[in-house]
Amino acid sequence: MTLPVPAPTQGAATLALYGHPFSSYTQKVLTALYENGTPFELRNLDPAAPGGHAAEWLRRWPFAKFPLLVDGGRTVVESSIVIEHLQLAHPGPLRLIPPDPVAALEVRFMDRFFDLHVMAPVQHAVGAALTGDPARRAEGVAVAADKLGKAYAWLEGEWASGRTWAAGEGFTMADCAAAPALFYADWTHPIAAAYPLLRAYRARLLARPSFARTVEGGRPYRHYFPLGAPDRD
Repeated sequence: MTLPVPAPTQGAATLALYGHPFSSYTQKVLTALYENGTPFELRNLDPAAPGGHAAEWLRRWPFAKFPLLVDGGRTVVESSIVIEHLQLAHPGPLRLIPPDPVAALEVRFMDRFFDLHVMAPVQHAVGAALTGDPARRAEGVAVAADKLGKAYAWLEGEWASGRTWAAGEGFTMADCAAAPALFYADWTHPIAAAYPLLRAYRARLLARPSFARTVEGGRPYRHYFPLGAPDRD
């Protein structure tokens, strides 16, 4: 099935983002929105947040995953697809997916790498900890440590080529994925001193105004991190 390409929207904001400020994938999209100064309304799905947005979110996406973007009459899900949609329908000064198809492929690959090989192991450890079973928690942390250790080593090798951001010299969708992934990964399995280039990249992400703003938005919810949020960052 071929979907129509969304036309750029002019004028007043029509965007509503359903998500949670402490969610890594919500943070990925928030970083993209903040990078381009795109007007939107965050519909916070925290149970204690005002607004009662959960029913509408579940009506639109019964799989109960966030973030979910509503753009006029269109519902867009999955964080990478949301960012791609934003570039098509609400382009800003920064292109998060470059126009060159080869460069764009590298961005999409690194985006997938951070989601699948960094964030997914973190989620495995977090999910195991949330069971309350000490044995499952230990198993989850061990599996995550193994997978994250391999990811860190591979990433350190990539940064040895001299790149500044995930896919080269420009900030892209891949960095939007990397920022929350490495943020929580280092809490789960600290990035060792043996990987100075990767540690420096994580520090650059934390210093980026778009992600720094995202981190601040999630700060009130740090008690939710079941492995214990460290007293840093």
